[in-house]
Amino acid sequence: MLQKVKEQGQLRERVQRHIDAIYHDNPLGADLDDLADDLLELMELDESLDAPERYINHWDQRDAIVITYGDSVINGEEQPLKTLKRFLDDHIQGYLTGVHILPFCPWSSDDGFAVLDYSSVNESLGEWPDIDSIGWDYHLMADLVINHCSGRSLWFENFIKGLSPGAGYFYTASPEDDLADVVRPRTSPLLREVKTHKGIEYVWCTFSHDQVDLDFRNPEVLKQFASIVRQYLDHGVRIFRLDAVAFLWKIPGTTCINLEETHELVRLFRTLVEYARPDAVLITETNIPNTQNLAYFGNVNEAHCIYNFSLPPLLVNTLITGDCAYLKQWMMSMPPAQNGTAYFNFIASHDGIGLRPAEGLLSDEELATLIATMQHFGGQVSHRRLQDGEDKPYEINIALFDALQGTVDGPDSRGVDRFICAHAIMLGMEGIPGIYIHSLLGTRNDYSRMENTGHFRAINRHQWDWDALSEELAREGSSHGAVLWRMKELIALRCRQPAFHPNATQFTLHLGNQLFGFWRQSMDRRQSIFCISNVSSELQVLALADINLIDTEHWWDLIGEVALEGRGQVLELQPYQTVWITNRPH
Repeated sequence: MLQKVKEQGQLRERVQRHIDAIYHDNPLGADLDDLADDLLELMELDESLDAPERYINHWDQRDAIVITYGDSVINGEEQPLKTLKRFLDDHIQGYLTGVHILPFCPWSSDDGFAVLDYSSVNESLGEWPDIDSIGWDYHLMADLVINHCSGRSLWFENFIKGLSPGAGYFYTASPEDDLADVVRPRTSPLLREVKTHKGIEYVWCTFSHDQVDLDFRNPEVLKQFASIVRQYLDHGVRIFRLDAVAFLWKIPGTTCINLEETHELVRLFRTLVEYARPDAVLITETNIPNTQNLAYFGNVNEAHCIYNFSLPPLLVNTLITGDCAYLKQWMMSMPPAQNGTAYFNFIASHDGIGLRPAEGLLSDEELATLIATMQHFGGQVSHRRLQDGEDKPYEINIALFDALQGTVDGPDSRGVDRFICAHAIMLGMEGIPGIYIHSLLGTRNDYSRMENTGHFRAINRHQWDWDALSEELAREGSSHGAVLWRMKELIALRCRQPAFHPNATQFTLHLGNQLFGFWRQSMDRRQSIFCISNVSSELQVLALADINLIDTEHWWDLIGEVALEGRGQVLELQPYQTVWITNRPH
């Protein structure tokens, strides 16, 4: 019993250290005396708990996550979350272990990311028992939209009136403040003029005027989110996506991005979450240049996982140019994730192909070619505003299937092979794969949805009718059915290979610019896999001697299901063909 008391004391001290670091100058003069105890109570951490081990991997090669809206597949006869569960059970179960349901709370704009009420499920999607049901069968990932909430929320209405909860919850600034260096992801004005009970105030809006930034200088905001995290844990959420977290703390006169207080808040949430559920995982959503993104691993004390944001633009660029030089250079620069942390790999999502993570990795000329090619394939370009007032491309909005329909020379007949090649590369890489539902289904650009909503991002947010989707998946010759079948084959292969553990060794191979390759080795060093892809539209020759296969081992191509003769053999790789060459097939 005495030992347990000691451990609880250590937890409180740890939380207190986070608080002291965050509120070191106590900018609002808030009462912080009881904050640590309040947070522990809200998280139901009042009982003695063992300290979680830091270097434990809560994942292995069997783990992959499907990313989806709650209403990506709809059936007029039932609530969308029930339809989603049916789709997962019919098509996903046994292949992907986790489900990221994009914001499922009531919202006013931005397809869920302007939250009205964090404690409720959007009634147009379903109810909490529907969320619970998915969480019982899959690792459930949910968004913690932590930087901002809706300008039509009760919190904001109360802010205007000076009532609780909401009074003091939102960040205000003055047009006279030094805001010249503030980094923006949008082109809209940063400050929104609002008439409040105090008179005219200017609220901070990083993303849109309907997404008003919360003020974490007020500890009451922090306590609200501790309560929300506890509620989500109780409903089976295991993985928390900290949305737009890089913008959380603001100090006029700075860039207001990636500030030390923001990093400390991530550390605090990690402490609270992992004590509440030792296998819970935090993922930081930081669509920023690569070196800044890597900082969110901290010293294995911040995010368990970070989005590999540089992968989508680099991989798409590789496959449309037939040249992997930039991708190879980036892979060589990526540090291996320590045990207890992992990369979250993706090449498509509900957002577009971010361009900021390619800054410093692709040349301006290469970026211009990428953008022009995507526009030729029906894509749109969203912009952000720089400090000098210039608008700069921020992301490309396009369905991945259409993005890979051809090369810089135009569309061709190899789109499906190119699309599968992209996923074969991603599935083999160090990290946990996240696969957008529309990549599983080979969904095309939805121009009508984009036009109806007036938002470029809607082009890649198609809603499938259940019956129409079922017919397409069953129809002979359907590209949607072919994509799903081939994707599931690759995923099933990956799940069985110890060398594909998210933390297994990875080394980049040097095979020229048309063959992209890397070597994976299992953590017990027994299995090796050489992952090699022809990223060009021309046949390429691979001499097995170039990858130093050990003569005493027998080698096998997992994807082609063929035995190899040995290091003296030469393979001909068809355009966009991938081989996974291993000594121990599983």
